Order: sequence, then C-alpha cells, then structure tokens
Amino acid sequence: MPIRENKAAVVAGLLLSLATAATPTPAAPVLRVGAIPDQNPEKLNRLYGALSSELGEQLKVKVRYVPVSNYTAAVSAFRAGSLDLVWFGGLTGVQARLQTPGARVLAQRDIDARFTSVFIANGSSGLRPLSSQDQLIQLKGKRFTFGSESSTSGRLMPQYFMQQVGVLPSQFAGGRPGFSGSHDATIALVQSGAYQVGALNEQVWKSNVKNGRIDPAKVRVIWRTPSYVDYHWVARPGLDQRFGAGFTQRIQTTLIGLEPDTSRRELVLSLFGAKRFIPANANDYAAIEKVGRQLGKIR
Repeated sequence: MPIRENKAAVVAGLLLSLATAATPTPAAPVLRVGAIPDQNPEKLNRLYGALSSELGEQLKVKVRYVPVSNYTAAVSAFRAGSLDLVWFGGLTGVQARLQTPGARVLAQRDIDARFTSVFIANGSSGLRPLSSQDQLIQLKGKRFTFGSESSTSGRLMPQYFMQQVGVLPSQFAGGRPGFSGSHDATIALVQSGAYQVGALNEQVWKSNVKNGRIDPAKVRVIWRTPSYVDYHWVARPGLDQRFGAGFTQRIQTTLIGLEPDTSRRELVLSLFGAKRFIPANANDYAAIEKVGRQLGKIR
C-alpha cells in the first residue's frame, strides 16, 4: 500500500475511534420507588432501602428509593413520571390513578383488605373507651388532630365515621382539627397533651406499643373503626416499554412472592407489618373513591 494511502487509513481509524469514544453509552433505566411519608423518615429509609435492594436483585435492574415531602407530593411525582412504583394509601392511590391513566394496582398487604383506624385520647381529656360509634359525639369541643390531610386511615375514614353520627370538623375546639402530618406525629401530639384526641392507622399504633414508645398512663385507644380496604402498590404505565415486555407483571410476581426466608425479606415484611403481599386490583378501592368524593377529597 502506498505511504499516502496508509496514512489516510490510519487517520480514518483514529477519527472512527474518537467518534466511538465520544458517543455516550445509554444509561440503564432506573426503577424509582416511592411511598407516602406516613411514618418517621428513619423507618421509611430503612424499609424502602431494604426493599429497593431486594427488588433490584430479583428484577435485575437498578432500583432507587426516592423520598417525598408529603402525601400530595407522592401523587404529583407519580403523575409527572418522577416515581415509577409507589406505595400509596387507599385515597392517594385512587387520586394517583385518576390523574395517571393506565396506572395499575399490583398488590396490597394481607392486612390491607380489612384495615382499621383507632381513635386515641390523652388521659387528661376525660374520655373513656367508647362502646359504640354513636358515642363519637363526645369528641365535639375537643382538641382533635388527624394525620396527613390526604391520609386514608389518619383522616378520610375517621372523618367519614364521625360524619355518619353528626360529628363535623368544625365542631372541634377552635372550629377545626389539626393535621399532624403522619401517624407517628399524631401519637406524639396526643401523648404530650397538645391535642386531646387523634385518629391514626392501627398498625402504626400497635408497632409503637410493641416498641415501647407508648406511655399507657398518658394515652390510650378509645375506639376502633369498622374495617375498610387501604394501602396498595401502584405502577406507572409504560414500564414494559422502558424495562422490557412483562416487566410490570414481574414486579407484581416479585412482591407477592416475598417470604421471610432471608434476613432482608424478613426485615421488609416486618417493617411493613405484614406476613405477605396479596394481589389487588382497582375495583377493591371503589368504596374509598366514593367516600373521597363525598368528603371532597376527590373531585
């Protein structure tokens, strides 16, 4: 080969190498997991950090837990596509699906099919355990706090059961209820006496009792609600296009297949307060949507 042609070939090879090196390798998609912030951040980081590691290993993809500031932010991030898979409460899950056509309900815990809230009272409130729903009228005039404004178990259903017997938020001390922001905060506020009464998720109450965070001399349960359906996993549409055919179904299969057969899976289920996840679908939450519309939380 003539020297000139040889040099040209070398130059062409170098240019090709440089062009190849300058072309970025497409980043692997990341499954972004979120959850409503219904408990203290330390517990949530521990729970969803462990779950993200488990899902990443099972699904063979990168998984990242993305915390949000409040319940509304979880719904907004899901709608905007910033979160792909979210652990919602009953109300926020309905809101998210209505705002994100094509979103799919995947699973709930074994305890979510028959979930309950508890009303708790500070010992100085003068309230004793209530024997019937009708006795909720004793809450009129009390300093009362819900959890988050969008919480199913800490606001929506407790308000619904009170409204059934004629107790309205405007009838609490000060003409309105408080909103603590989370179930743990509700316990702390009632136990401290800042509020006389509050309503929260019974599962969180039991967890705090078990961990010794409740002083029975200061706060106790005075009423338990009838059961209703609550928390569930919801996946965004389009995950199969990003991660491959059947990916959404693989997420559901992985969640439902979790058993306490390794230390990490045992931790995840324990922190969720459940023995297992079970299949769920949108129709399960029709009653929650109805109540949400009645109370003006869904329009």
